[in-house]
Amino acid sequence: MIVCRTPLRVSFLGGGSDLPIHYRRHGGAVVSAAIMKYVYVTVNRRFDASIRLSYSMTEEVDHASEIKHRLVRAAMLKLGIENGVEITSIADIPSRGTGLGSSSAFTTGLLHALHAYRGAYRSQVALAAEACEVEIDLCGEPIGKQDQYAAAVGGVNLLRFNPDESVTVERIVFSPGFVREFQDSMLMFYTGVTRSASDILRNQIDIMGSSEEKTQVVSRMAGMTEDFRHAIQDGSLRWVGELMHEAWVLKQSISDRISSDLVNDMYARSRRAGALGGKLLGAGGGGFLLVCAPVERHEAVREALAGYRCLPLRLDWTGTSIILYSPQEPDPEWPLCGKGSGA
Repeated sequence: MIVCRTPLRVSFLGGGSDLPIHYRRHGGAVVSAAIMKYVYVTVNRRFDASIRLSYSMTEEVDHASEIKHRLVRAAMLKLGIENGVEITSIADIPSRGTGLGSSSAFTTGLLHALHAYRGAYRSQVALAAEACEVEIDLCGEPIGKQDQYAAAVGGVNLLRFNPDESVTVERIVFSPGFVREFQDSMLMFYTGVTRSASDILRNQIDIMGSSEEKTQVVSRMAGMTEDFRHAIQDGSLRWVGELMHEAWVLKQSISDRISSDLVNDMYARSRRAGALGGKLLGAGGGGFLLVCAPVERHEAVREALAGYRCLPLRLDWTGTSIILYSPQEPDPEWPLCGKGSGA
């Protein structure tokens, strides 16, 4: 039995610059953080040679090629695991349309668990790169690369996306005593609206491909990541909030599908109640609204957004982790795995 725990993430600014249409020409940069809300993936050897999957649906098939879940199918075939396993997944927060990078956290955790099942080790950065390959190259998802790396490495990072497809992870070092103030200032409000990130991202890709003006907006947001790092290192919560606000205003100018009347109203109410800044997490349209406000203004912000579920932000510093590893001796008369690129 293998159990893998992988964190969800919040992105503070720079989103969109991790899309290939941008970073291949201009490079990209995002500041994101892993949070203490998780996706759990278990992998266990089955008594027979079939495959059983349990997520929001249940599948029972004889071979990996028959699996309907595209990410699971692609990951298993990539690693050469063809049959004889049971895979389950659960999450602390609804797994689709919330803007917390759940699909990439699932893919990263699944690969981690499958490698452990095979008795193989992969570094966190290598797992992130593999998750990008599965989601983007093998499954054709129109997404960027930030979610996979945020889930894999944990912590608060400035992620750089280079034109040669490499990704540089720069851990942001906090000033003494500012870690608690930083995370305590952040509140996450659930809008109650879920959306298809793929549809919104395809719209953004189309716009960025046809408008140099919008591309420059994305480049400007990516450039702000350096200021955001300095704001954290200087321990300036006001600067953090102001940068988040400026970046959110810029991001909304890219497409009218990024925000909504509901989100705009929630954000305006939070600002009137004393929030310094904020943003809608993920591609846009719905999910969680992240608000940055001094702790002394939290009661007023919560009252202004009464009726919306509020979660505090707590940072995860470990990234994807195997929290249970109980290997089983292979039966030589019961071959379960073929040879794959993950061997």
